[in-house]
Amino acid sequence: MSRLYIFDTTLRDGEQSLGITLNVNEKLEIARQLVKLGVDIIEAGFPASSPGDMDSVKTIAREVKGVIICGLTRAKEHDIDLCAEALRGAEQPRIHTGIGVSPQHMEKKLRLSPEQVVETAVAAVKHAKKYVSDVEFFAEDAFRSDHSFLVKVLDKVIEAGATVINIPDTVGYATPWEYGEMISYVINNVKNIERVVVSVHCHNDLGMATANSLAGIKAGACQVEGTINGIGERAGNTSLEEVIMAIYTQRGRYGVKTGINTREISATSRLVSQITGVPVPVHKAIVGANAFMHASGIHQDGVLKDKQVYEIIEPEIVGVPKNIIALSARSGRHALKHRLEELGYKLEQERLETVYQAFLQLADRKKEILDQDLHALMGDTAVKSSKIILKNIAVTTTGTSMATATVTINMDGNTCTDAACGNGPVDAVFNAVNRLVGEKVYLENYNLKSVSGSSEALGEATVKIRHSDTGVVIGRGISTDIIEASAKAYINALAKIKTN
Repeated sequence: MSRLYIFDTTLRDGEQSLGITLNVNEKLEIARQLVKLGVDIIEAGFPASSPGDMDSVKTIAREVKGVIICGLTRAKEHDIDLCAEALRGAEQPRIHTGIGVSPQHMEKKLRLSPEQVVETAVAAVKHAKKYVSDVEFFAEDAFRSDHSFLVKVLDKVIEAGATVINIPDTVGYATPWEYGEMISYVINNVKNIERVVVSVHCHNDLGMATANSLAGIKAGACQVEGTINGIGERAGNTSLEEVIMAIYTQRGRYGVKTGINTREISATSRLVSQITGVPVPVHKAIVGANAFMHASGIHQDGVLKDKQVYEIIEPEIVGVPKNIIALSARSGRHALKHRLEELGYKLEQERLETVYQAFLQLADRKKEILDQDLHALMGDTAVKSSKIILKNIAVTTTGTSMATATVTINMDGNTCTDAACGNGPVDAVFNAVNRLVGEKVYLENYNLKSVSGSSEALGEATVKIRHSDTGVVIGRGISTDIIEASAKAYINALAKIKTN
C-alpha cells in the first residue's frame, strides 16, 4: 500500500473561520496533540495575516518537532518573506503558496489575465524555493477552473520547483464523481506529475467534503488536507477523523495507509472543541457523543449478541472506552485516574492531584459524576493557572430584572472586591468583574448549557468577548451554580486578554 499523508489545517483554515483569536499557548497545545495523533503536516497559520499569527507560527516551528510545519502565503513576495522568517526554526519547514485559477477568481477577485496568473504562480514558487526545498502550491478554486488551464498552471509550477500540488474544491461545489475525475485528469495530463505529491483540499458547502476527498484519494491523490471536527470556512472543511476512519475500515478499497494513531482521535477532537469553544454535534460521525450509542431495542439486542451487527468500528480504536466506572465522592484517586485514562487523558501526579481536588468539590454537590462531567472538569482545570481567580460572588435581586452583584477576585496575587448593578444577575456579575479588571471589552456571545441531564447537572458557560487590541477570545467556566459558571467563563476570557 502507498502512504497517504495527513495535512492538518485546524490552526489555519479552521481557526480563521471561528471569529476568535487563539493565543500562542492554545495553538501550541493543539499542535502537540496533533503530533500525538500522528499527522504528517501541521499548517500552523498565515504569518502575513497578523502579528499574532506570525508569533504562533514561529513558536510552533521552534517547539514542535517530528512533523512538517507549514505556513500559508498568498503569491506575494512579502507574504513569502514573512513566512520564511516564521518557519526559520522548523525542523521540516514547508511554504504553502498559491493563487486563484477559476474565471471567477481571476476576473473578479484578482483582476488578472490567465497569462498573468501563470506568471505570478511561477514567480511565487521560485521565490519560496529560495528559502525552503519543500514548496506546496495551491490552485485556489481549482474545481471551477478550466481544467486545461489548470494543467498549464500546474505544469509551470512543477517546472519552477513545487514539491506538492494542492487541487482544492474551495467553495464545496463538487460531487465525488466529478472531483475524482478532475484528479484523474490532472494526474494523466500534467507533465512530471510523478515528481510531486498530489493533495486534495475540500470544503463542505454541500455536505460532500469527506466524500470528495475520498474520491480524490481513490483517483490517486496521496495527501489529504482537512481539520479536526471539520471546522473551517462557512460549512467547514473535510473532517480528518472521518477520512482517516473511512480508510481504516476499508483499507483494501483505497489502497493507502496512514501513520495515524487512531486511539488519539477522540482526545484530539475534545481538545480542539474545548479550546476553540466550538461544540461537537452529538450525532457527528466518529467523535460525536452518540457515535457509539445504541438506543433502539432492536439495535441493543443485535449489539449484545455481536458488536459487528451494528458497529463497523470498535469504540476503543478511536479512543472511546467501553467500560464505565461509577464515580462519586467516595471514589479514590486510582479510580479517577483509571476512568480519565479510559477517556483519553494522561495525567502526571501533580496534575492528577489538582484534578482530584476539583473532582471532590464537584462530587460533594453531585451524587454521581458522569463522563460529560469529567470532560468539562478537565477543560476547567486546564485554565485554572489564570492570573485572575474568582474567590466569591454575592447577588441580590430587586423586582424581576434589576440585580446587584458583589464579586471578589484574586488578580496577580492581590485580592480585591467591587460591586455593580445590571439587568439580571449575570449582567451584574459581568459589570462588577469589568470594574475589577479594568479592561474595556464587548460581549459578543454568551451561551449556557447543561453538561448532563439531571437536576444537579453542571452548567457550562461559554462567552465570546471582543477587545480592541486582542480581538475576539473565548472563555469557559463550569459549576453547578450557573451564575458562578458564567463568572468563571467571563474571567477566563479576560485572563487571556491580560496574558496577551
